[in-house]
Amino acid sequence: MDFFAHQDRARKKTSLLVFYYVLAVIFIMAGIYLAFAATFIGVKAKTDSEVTTTELVSQLWNLELFLWVIGGTILIVFAGSSYKVAQLSGGGASVADMLGGKLISGNARGAAERKVLNIVEEMAIASGAPIPQVYLMDHEQGINAFAAGFTPANAVIGVTRGCIEQLSREELQGVIAHEFSHILNGDMRLNIRLIGILHGILIIGMLGYWVFRVSLYSGSGRSSNNKGGGKVPIVLLGLVVMIVGYVGVFFGKLIKSAVSRQREFLADASAVQFTRNPDGIGGALKKIGGFKAGSKIASTHAEEASHFFFANGLTSSFMSLMATHPDISERIKQIDPSFAGPAARHSAIAAGATAAAAGFAGTPGAGGAQTQLTVLPDAVVASVGAPQVEHLDYAAKLIANLPEQLTEAAREPFGARAVIYCLLLNKDSG
Repeated sequence: MDFFAHQDRARKKTSLLVFYYVLAVIFIMAGIYLAFAATFIGVKAKTDSEVTTTELVSQLWNLELFLWVIGGTILIVFAGSSYKVAQLSGGGASVADMLGGKLISGNARGAAERKVLNIVEEMAIASGAPIPQVYLMDHEQGINAFAAGFTPANAVIGVTRGCIEQLSREELQGVIAHEFSHILNGDMRLNIRLIGILHGILIIGMLGYWVFRVSLYSGSGRSSNNKGGGKVPIVLLGLVVMIVGYVGVFFGKLIKSAVSRQREFLADASAVQFTRNPDGIGGALKKIGGFKAGSKIASTHAEEASHFFFANGLTSSFMSLMATHPDISERIKQIDPSFAGPAARHSAIAAGATAAAAGFAGTPGAGGAQTQLTVLPDAVVASVGAPQVEHLDYAAKLIANLPEQLTEAAREPFGARAVIYCLLLNKDSG
């Protein structure tokens, strides 16, 4: 698998889809302006019987009206988007709580919980990212996971009970690497912004519906109609704005889903890059395809967070264009077109493996343990967000060779403070 080529294609397609998203908003603004212009022309035609059709058509362009309408539309979209983004920007913990996730304590004793915490720690150390909190959706038997948050600092990773019980360590590592890609590539922030803009467009449709209803059923509308006033144009204005808004929402959702699908391809390719092991994420996807519960999420809030999941958490829909995830078989083919696992794995490792982890040089101690670490700052900065298999191996060895008492203390807030104070007070640490 040439995962770098897959990443480039996914990024290019994402950029094109985001451009289409912006273009859709522009067309919505143009449609609303035409609705207002046509309304004013309709009122003028009813009140001035001497005006000609040519004069009416010539009045379709009105710079002052254009500026007012476009300015008002931008203001509505911005206000609606800001409100939605503010709701979602509090951090990934709110999404995890909404889905019924429970925080896995740093000193968890269960083998399954300990396994997923170790993998998350390894991936964070290897990628140079902050270690996110991990939430377990204990009542979810489907194989799924998610990353949520607005920045890497407030991101969380959530896993289902089915995910940590059904997957091997290798497969779970592939899933966690996929979620770290969403964190490191800014996918969470992109999704929140797209959702925000979509909410702003929805408000336009709702305002159009409100204008339509009020003008249709208000007493003033009926009396003005009896006097030959402007009830009909105002009703049509509300109807057209409502149609433009909801059509915009529909196409906005289509584009948002397409963006989400491309980011899933990008995250899959990044997971192979991070682990240098296509069998990990490939095996997880194959298990989802053959597992009775699949990747379905039973939470009533699954629809709201559907684009955050590792795999489709909803019941399959006949509207595949609205799906936030590519088909499982398509994702597997992207990772391993021939399904010849060992051959694909060896080629992926040979494609980019290096002799040592970039930026890190360890001095082996007794039993091969790393007792001393030399840091090359420039190389470390260059490797942030782009872990190699050697980074992951080093992180696993580093965690495994730490004294158990020290590791347990570092996982608790007060214990971690004590460890830091001891390091600061240790004269030999300088």
